[in-house]
Amino acid sequence: MNEKQTAAERRRERRLHRKQERKQLGWMTFMISVAIFCGLLLAIGIASVIVAVLVFTGVIGDSEDAMHPVYIIPIMAGCSLIIGSGLLVLLNKVPLRPFKTLVALTNRLAAGDYSVRMEPQGSVYNYAGFKEVSDSFNKLAEELQNTEMLRSDFVNNFSHEFKTPIVSIAGFAKLLRQGELSDAEREQYLAAIEEESMRLAEMATNVLYLTKVENQSILTGKTAFNLSEQIRSAILLLESKWGKRDLNFDLNFAEYTVTANEELLRQVWINLLDNAIKFTPEGGTITVNVQQRGEKTEVSVQNTGSEISPDQQQKIFRKFYQADESHSAQGSGVGLAVVKRILDLHHATIRVESAEMITSFVIELP
Repeated sequence: MNEKQTAAERRRERRLHRKQERKQLGWMTFMISVAIFCGLLLAIGIASVIVAVLVFTGVIGDSEDAMHPVYIIPIMAGCSLIIGSGLLVLLNKVPLRPFKTLVALTNRLAAGDYSVRMEPQGSVYNYAGFKEVSDSFNKLAEELQNTEMLRSDFVNNFSHEFKTPIVSIAGFAKLLRQGELSDAEREQYLAAIEEESMRLAEMATNVLYLTKVENQSILTGKTAFNLSEQIRSAILLLESKWGKRDLNFDLNFAEYTVTANEELLRQVWINLLDNAIKFTPEGGTITVNVQQRGEKTEVSVQNTGSEISPDQQQKIFRKFYQADESHSAQGSGVGLAVVKRILDLHHATIRVESAEMITSFVIELP
């Protein structure tokens, strides 16, 4: 029932959006038609006045010195042409000024200058709803600028994350080739190579998984399953990570059943728990709460020992973004982007609450 209501709401929003677009286009067409009609009336009116003055002063008439009436039509046509050309120049300079500005800024945007913004000034920029056009342009420029920043972050952060394990593997391999190592040292180096190799494989898997869910627009494979059991299984799956750091888990939930894509939702809990394990200090506590709120199921994953600033909270769900700029914690900045995309496919929401050295990720499943 909830999913049907959500789909109906989306259809209503699309219909309303299309209706508004048709209304704006109709209003713009009407305004342009009125302007052209008024321009023609003005040109004809002025030409008629000129001809009437010529007739009244005797320039055009039946006398020998007067111009023959047959010249009235060419005179009116010439006057209309001159006046119409003047009005066209005026129309080109005043009402079309915003469109010229838009074209110029779009060319700068296409050339790679993503800092450009359109700042409407004067009443002419409100002509035919042009303010909405400028707002859309500014939003586009901002999104492109953010995309460029993400690309730079990818080059700096993600390449760093790939380079570090590769350098480690190469270094340990050189030590092994030198020989004259004790069995304990050899085992230590082999274990390090294995760990770094798994780290590389995990990063590659996350990137491929992100590509998969980004290209998915329709959620399929939905079944009813035990959400509480799925969360417990995810915790056990990560036991090798939290066990060696002596972390504690506080689980506060009964048995809950949801209808969703089980495989995708499992990835959400794995990524959130893995993220909490990374930033919880040794001996810290990770708390997981599940409760029913109306027609939604709320899941909270909370860890101690870290905070996320309000500015970072706006960015952590971007691809390849890492709140820890020192790279002291392993990661590629992909996990939370995967989480956000999967929840979007489920029409679910996620928010971050961080204060007093406690960080919580709260998910609401419809």
